[in-house]
Formats: sequence, C-alpha cells, structure tokens
Amino acid sequence: MAKYRVNKNTQSPNYDHEVHKEGCVWWPTQNYVDLGEHSSCTTAVAAAKAIYPDANGCKTCSPQCHRG
Repeated sequence: MAKYRVNKNTQSPNYDHEVHKEGCVWWPTQNYVDLGEHSSCTTAVAAAKAIYPDANGCKTCSPQCHRG
C-alpha cells in the first residue's frame, strides 16, 4: 500500500488535478487532499475523481493512470 495525494491546484497544460504517490518528485506539500493508502493508482485516482472529476494520474509517479 502506498500513500496518495491529489493536488488542489490544477496543472497545465490540461488543467487537471494530479494524483501523486508518496516519494514522487512532485509530491505536494501544500494545497492537497490526502487520499490515504491505496494498492494502486487506479483506486487513488478513482477516489480523487469523487472530489475532482478531472483528476489524473501523475505522468512521473503513476504513468499507468495518466491520460495525456
């Protein structure tokens, strides 16, 4: 299980809310929602979509959940 957070700030160029896995170089330390522990980015992104429908996996730490 890994910890995940979704950034409250939108990211360009898509202006979506990115979901990050603990240890990511982009791990948010401010303006985030803690998503708790998940076994994969799939469930973390699903949890984030309940808050931000445009949530997207981080290209760096969760590439399998990133939509371009």
